[in-house]
Amino acid sequence: MSVLANEPARLLSNEPVGPRLHIMELESPHVAKTILPGQFVHMRVNQMADHILRRPFSVYRCDPEAGRIAILYQVVGYGTDYMAELSPDANPAIELVGPVGRPWGARMGGELADAGRVLLVAGGVGAAPLYLLAEQLAARGANVDVVMGAQTESALVTLSDYRDRLGIGVECATDDGTYGERGFCTGLAKNRMVAGCVADGSPYDLVCCCGPEPLMRIVSDMAAQAGIPCQVSMERRMACGVGACLSCVVDTVGGKRRACVDGPVFDADEVVW
Repeated sequence: MSVLANEPARLLSNEPVGPRLHIMELESPHVAKTILPGQFVHMRVNQMADHILRRPFSVYRCDPEAGRIAILYQVVGYGTDYMAELSPDANPAIELVGPVGRPWGARMGGELADAGRVLLVAGGVGAAPLYLLAEQLAARGANVDVVMGAQTESALVTLSDYRDRLGIGVECATDDGTYGERGFCTGLAKNRMVAGCVADGSPYDLVCCCGPEPLMRIVSDMAAQAGIPCQVSMERRMACGVGACLSCVVDTVGGKRRACVDGPVFDADEVVW
């Protein structure tokens, strides 16, 4: 497991990329070298004196050699609104605790390493925590399919990275029908898990899903009905990020678990939805 550290991070860029969506690039050598797909960082911007608690963010892209990571975030309140105004010229004091949490596949023994065909289902900014996993799987020659959903075409900000950088086929659905199928991506996911696998005779070894909780619940049910192992990444508000405060608990069949250290990735059949 990765070694946890508190690391000062230098802001390199912070650009708007979609509707209330930004990508922040940070120089963070320790995190960049040790992060595993599905883990996250706990961020503090020291100028935010009235917000003393750190905020969890998934790592979207990573360049270990350059010591850089990228975070995709959505502006939803005071903290992220403040973040969106940060500029490299101002040299803001940013600290990261990371890498935090269990990565994709941590509970599955050798199943992730042995998975020959994997389906990734992403809703909204849930595409970010799945990207490093897609990169890892593609690098070792696994057959990876991606189903992605968003409210509108301009919110599909990760699509080109999946297609152009990784060469992975992506099926999309948008709520307003501006790109791909109109509606939610659950229909595409079901087609992939059932009809698609039957058509080519190659069932999925694993489904990984990240996005709004209702989406993950539906996808986990579909995977269970299809007999496919499924993992989900659970988003929770966090105070400490090290498992002490119990503010991020997830109800599981084994009792309450902490998303920060027992997750954020859980086996879907472990979660009490």
